[in-house]
Parts: sequence; structure tokens; C-alpha cells
Amino acid sequence: MQPMPDPTVAVLAVPAWPPRGLALAPRLFAERRDSRETAFDRWVAGLWLARGGSRSAHLRRRAALLAQVLAQAEALHCQTPAQLRLALPAVARAAFVERDAKALALALAIVREAAQQTLGLLPHPAQLIAAAYLVDGRCVEFDTGEGKTLTAALAACIAACAGVPTHVVTVNDYLAQRDATTMGPLFALFGLRVGIVHSGVEQAERAAEYAQPLTYCTNKDLVFDYLRDRVGSRGLRSNAQRSVRQLNTGSRHDEGLRLRGLHFAIVDEADSILIDEARTPLILSTLHDSGASQAAWGAMLEVAGRLEADRHFKLQDVSQVPELLPAGRRWLETFAAGQADGGVPRGAPDVALHESLDEFRHVEWVREHYIVQALRALHVLRRDQHYVVSDGKIVIVDEFTGRLLADRSWEQGLHQLVEAKEGCTITAQNRTLARLTYQAFFARYLRLSGMSGTLREVARELGSVYLVRTTRVEPNRPCQRITLPTLLLRDRAAKEAAIVTDMRAALARGQAVLVGTRSVWASQAIGLALAADGVAHRLLNALHDADEAELIATAGQPGAVTVATNMAGRGTDIVLAPEVAAAGGLHVILSEWHESARIDRQLFGRGARQGDAGSCRAIVALDDEIVQLHASTLADALARRWPGQPPAWAATALRRWVQAGAESNNAAQRRATMRHDRVMRDQLAFAGLPE
Repeated sequence: MQPMPDPTVAVLAVPAWPPRGLALAPRLFAERRDSRETAFDRWVAGLWLARGGSRSAHLRRRAALLAQVLAQAEALHCQTPAQLRLALPAVARAAFVERDAKALALALAIVREAAQQTLGLLPHPAQLIAAAYLVDGRCVEFDTGEGKTLTAALAACIAACAGVPTHVVTVNDYLAQRDATTMGPLFALFGLRVGIVHSGVEQAERAAEYAQPLTYCTNKDLVFDYLRDRVGSRGLRSNAQRSVRQLNTGSRHDEGLRLRGLHFAIVDEADSILIDEARTPLILSTLHDSGASQAAWGAMLEVAGRLEADRHFKLQDVSQVPELLPAGRRWLETFAAGQADGGVPRGAPDVALHESLDEFRHVEWVREHYIVQALRALHVLRRDQHYVVSDGKIVIVDEFTGRLLADRSWEQGLHQLVEAKEGCTITAQNRTLARLTYQAFFARYLRLSGMSGTLREVARELGSVYLVRTTRVEPNRPCQRITLPTLLLRDRAAKEAAIVTDMRAALARGQAVLVGTRSVWASQAIGLALAADGVAHRLLNALHDADEAELIATAGQPGAVTVATNMAGRGTDIVLAPEVAAAGGLHVILSEWHESARIDRQLFGRGARQGDAGSCRAIVALDDEIVQLHASTLADALARRWPGQPPAWAATALRRWVQAGAESNNAAQRRATMRHDRVMRDQLAFAGLPE
């Protein structure tokens, strides 16, 4: 066993951070230089990092590390908190920077004992192994309910005590504040102050929060604060340049930087943040008056409403992006010229429309752009699915978590067109100040790690984009979940009836029930079906999210029925009452397949956690939106072949076909977003980066 270091001896011979050899960007703070590899290079990197090496050798190294940790831990039971506090920094830098296995084992043993003394929690072996992988800079597939909060805290302690600024990235404000507060006593033992950044923290206070040894923050706040720093630096690439500018201008009142570098990040729900949300670039913007009146936006919708589908425009099969057809372009040209046309659908153009659209109709690409946006507002974006109307305002709904994004808006006139569609007050258009994708941002961290219960499907993409290896850690207790056969029904009415029947059967057995839906609208529809059948239930969606943590925490009580939108990332354990656990635990019903099998597994993972009992079943319909979007022909064939209920193997084949198509389309969108981001950086390189 390695002896405990003398805490009175200062550790001087430690490597500097960041270590040499990293491709650092010449910017205001430490970060990795943007990758310039070709698509083939990235493909090879993803393939190599996804392989994982020999499983037997991997298990031997894991067992050896765990044995060292447990052996070291025996000598730490008698250590006081003060001794633990002095001992960790002596080995943390060697464990984190040098990646010394013996130092890492001792560091894990120290934080293990500290967690037991401060939190009353003794990390189990799976948590220790997962924490070791996080320190090493890997993404860890760690089953839901295995204790990711404590695992991240163990790794964050080691990194922060090594002197490395650490960001623990969560998916929402509640988790950032809860996790930082819950793990606070552990950090305090080592003298670590914790910063917290979420939407409720004022901009003036954020620099102080990021200046702490470790900071809990949300992914969106983190990236937007980075963009604000980029905009505030006004093209400066180092602190020396910033000082020279201050001397030349005589101004010392410019906005200071919030962040101090992208050193080490632990990303919770890594697949949601690094993969699912990577399709949409984050845009920092400011409001400006476009000059367009409310009448103009309404007129655009009226003109777009006169166009006929499949004659003047069509929706792309999977992406659902409106595309004008030649007949539609000709009609718009005739309309812009103010000429009557016998082929004009639903009436001829009138003077009032021309006057309202005077500033838009004369330039061809301008009028076509806004008409396409109007078509998207009319035919693609749906109320209570993509957005809700709250207090007379349009609020976007996060399609991955079902949460409201109150500070987000669509760009290029789309938001104003949706406001006009719903009769809301028109807000000013946004002017883009900076934009950045999640791929570009998180790839700039000097060391990146993450956790999620569902990562194996995206291991290759994580390797190719972020250059991180994905490793699975088996649960501490074997999973007891019972997966019942999928029910594939003919239509939505039959599906809702089957959900009610299945739910009543679970309640009769004494189980609690959780129903997962893809949208606000779907959750409300199922809520109405339950109410009509006299089933007491509670709704959790973007319109009903008050006391969310309390509602989820009590969803395991006898007779509890909870209908909720996407559960991925909610982060609150459903605690089972003893009688519910004895009766079979939580019964989870999936009411519609998601675009990714990972999200389905996230929902099923809400039950049967940490060795508890539980069951799950998918109850879906052939006319579900995702089925009709990606496999309408196959669905029609199944309906003809089996007028009643298709067999289980047919349901499995349909699910794989639907999700393969959706995942392929989403991956293509992410690649396109990444290519567009690189092209913009190259094209604007002469004037500075677009961020």
C-alpha cells in the first residue's frame, strides 16, 4: 500500500496545467485550438475511440484500480477531516495531470472517505470506477439511478484540488443549484468554494462564480457566457492585447471576462447536450427594430396561406422544411408585380396586402425567404408541441426535455410570424452578434468528460467530434426491470384505450404508474382520456411544471399516476413506497417512440433503479406522428396485413426502421451544422471569428 504523504511538505515538483503538447488557441484564456482534421480523419478517430480495446484487459485494469482504492481506504478511516483536506492536493495534481494510476487510487480513496464523513454517503465501487474515468477524460455510460451526482462530485474534487478550473455542466437550473448545494459539504471539507451559474444569476455576478475552483452551470448559460466574452473582447486574442487597448483608449471600464478558460468539464446527460442539442447552433443576439409592422407579418401569413401544398410548395419528407416549387415562385412574382392571375389560389391579390408588404415584395430572395418562413410557421410549427402561448407570448418548448425556453426565440422573422399566427404582440427582430455550435464549444475543452445512462449508440460520434472515448460501467446492483411486449395499435383512440387498460392493471397490482409522452399536446390528450375514465393523475409538462421535483419524488406512492413529457435529464429519483416496491415497483408506459432509442431507454430507466423492482411497456399506434413521418408506407402495409394488432416482431421491425431513419436524419443535420460553422469561421477569418 502506498504510504500517506506528509501533509506538511509542500508539493513543488508538479507538472504545470495545461500540460505541454496540447494545441492551445492563442486566445484570452486557455482552450484547445479548433480541429482542422478532414472528415475521413474524424471518421477514423470515431471508429478507433469507439472500439474500446480488449475487454478482458480493460476489466483487469478496472479491478486492479478498485483493489488499490479499497486497500488505501482502510488506512483512512482514522483520518480527521483536516488530515484529509491536506492530503488530497498532494496527490490530486499527479492523479489528474500526470494520470498516475497510484496517485489516482489514493485520491479516490481520500474523496471516498470524505464523502462518508461529510455526506453520510459511501461511494460504491461502480461510482469509484466511473469517477476515475471522468478524471481521465472519458464519457461514461452509467445507468440511471446509480448516483451520477456523487460520482461527478468525486471527480470534480480531484480536479479542483489539482488546481484545474472545473465546470460541472447540467441540463437545467434546478439541477445546477441542487447538485452544488447537496455536494457542498464535501467540497467545503477540502476548502473548495463552489460557483453556481444559471438563468437566475445576474450577469454582473457571473465572473465571481466562474472564478471559484469549480462551478456548477447549465449548458446554455455556459455557452452564452462564452459568446458574451467573445463579443466583449472585440477581436482581442490575448490579455496583453486587451491591456494595450486600455492604455491606448484610456478606458478601464470595458466589460470584464466571465470565464477564465475551458480547462475541464464534466457534462451530465452527455448524450442530450453533446448529441441531441448539437443540431441547433446557439446564437447570441440583440433586439433591433426591423421596421416591419404587425400588419406586415399578418400579410405574409395571408399570402403564404394562399399557396397550395404540392402545387406551389412542398414539405421535405423528413426535415419538413418548406420548399417553393416553380409554380409557387411564378405566383409570388406575379403577386409582387401587382398583377391579377387567373391561377391565383383562394382569391386574387389585393391592394391592402401590397401596401403591407411593400418593403418585402420587391426583392426576389427577400420575399421568398419570408414566405418560406411563413409556410413553416403555418404548416410545421405546432402549438403545444414546438411552442406554447404563455401570458400572451410565444415560448419555445425544448423538444428533448419538454421544458420552456423563455429566453430563446427563432431567428430571421420566424418568431414574429408565429406571434402573428397566434395573435400575440409582435416583438422586434433579433440581430445576430455571435453564434457557436455545441460541437465547436465543447471540443475546445482541454479535457472533456461526461455521463449518461445511454451513450453506447453515439460512442462513435462522440469520438469523432469530441475525441473522447466512451466506456460503460456496470450497475452496482443487477437491473430487475421487466420489459413487457410492445403493443402496436391501429390508431390513437385504440392506443389511449390500451394505455388506460394497462394502467388500471398496474394499479390493481399495487404499482405506481408513469406515462411518458413526446409533446405537451400528447400529454394533455392522454390526461383527457384518463379523466374521462375516472383515473386520478397528475400532469408534468411545459404548461404544468410547478413543484416539479416534489411531483416526481412522490410519483412512487401507492396509486400515483403521472403523465409527463420527455423525462431525460430531470434528475430527480422516483422514490418507491415500500408497498409499491413489494407490488412490482414503478410501471413505465411509453406512449410514442422517440426519434432515438436512447431517449426511450432514458424513460424506461426512471423505473427499476438501483436494483428496485419495476416494469415497462411501449404502447404505440400506427398513426403516431413519428411513424407517419419516417415509415408511413411500412405502417400502411402492416395495417393491411394485420387489421387487428400486428405481432411483436413487426412492432420491433417498425421501431427500428423509424428510429434508424430519424437518427440518420438528425446525424446529417448535426454534420451540416458543423460544416456550416467551419465554413463561416473560414470565410470570416479575415475579419475575425463570428463569435
